[in-house]
Amino acid sequence: MNLASPLSVDPTMDLVAEIKRLRTEKNAVILAHYYQASEIQDIADFVGDSLDLSRKAAETNAEMIVFCGVRFMAEVAKILSPEKKVVLPDMAAGCSLEDSCQPDEFEQFVKAHPDHLVLSYINCSAAVKAHTDIIVTSSNAEHIVRQIPEDQKIIFAPDKHLGGYLSRKLGRDMLLWQGTCIVHELFSEKELIKLKARHAGAPVAAHPECPDNIIRHADHVGSTSSILKFCTETEADTVIVATEPGIIHQMEKASPNKTFIGAPGADGKCSCNSCPFMALNTMEKLYLCLRDGGPEIILDEAIRIAAEKPLRRMLEMSPAVSNSK
Repeated sequence: MNLASPLSVDPTMDLVAEIKRLRTEKNAVILAHYYQASEIQDIADFVGDSLDLSRKAAETNAEMIVFCGVRFMAEVAKILSPEKKVVLPDMAAGCSLEDSCQPDEFEQFVKAHPDHLVLSYINCSAAVKAHTDIIVTSSNAEHIVRQIPEDQKIIFAPDKHLGGYLSRKLGRDMLLWQGTCIVHELFSEKELIKLKARHAGAPVAAHPECPDNIIRHADHVGSTSSILKFCTETEADTVIVATEPGIIHQMEKASPNKTFIGAPGADGKCSCNSCPFMALNTMEKLYLCLRDGGPEIILDEAIRIAAEKPLRRMLEMSPAVSNSK
């Protein structure tokens, strides 16, 4: 499919009105991850963590799922809703964790350790999921690892920081794939300490994809939805947030009287911690995606079926409510 360029969109067009019209016309549901631009979050039917969004979309009667997030998230939606058309505003919206773990290399790594149970963070491709025993998310990983016998050896991929956090907290020795999230890698411990000094008493909420030198300064560590809950429920009037700053939009909507400050990068600012992949999705691309019905997520059926098994196993082992990245 030859898709139109966002530059071809009439700048005088009322994008919000056209997106709403097309959503109804195409019987589509629009999903937006917390890390998306605020205007995309505001027009979406559902805003949240990636797995939670895919599960909500599967429960609708929509014929088309428009996933405003990154590619692995849209793949999960397709895995769980194979009968629905799943589209992504920009197919180049990838993920550094997914990129760090290529399927062929991962398959060989798994084969080299046949006595290990394979746990993969949901931030990976469908092809990597197909070589996995159980998928985990940042909100349910601890709960799932606790159910695995202590004498069972574990491979954890692809995020070495999330795996390391779980290993330290649970006292489990795990073989870690050496992948990282570029956003959470960029936080500066030195600048975070300075920021904490300027805002005495402000708690720090951090995602477990952060390196240990950031985690150790956190008052709360959890998934994006967990961080959102903590930040809106804490009695503190100022909170430092160590994850992608797109989520601050939801925090400000929920608690307009509080101040939320993005944790800084090496230059003392947080702009460098915006995910470049998430930023590829724009309102113009969302409009074109709905209008043209693409780019579409197409999965090999054998891979989809193989990837669905560890996802279903995760759901069986999860608490009643479990969310993603």
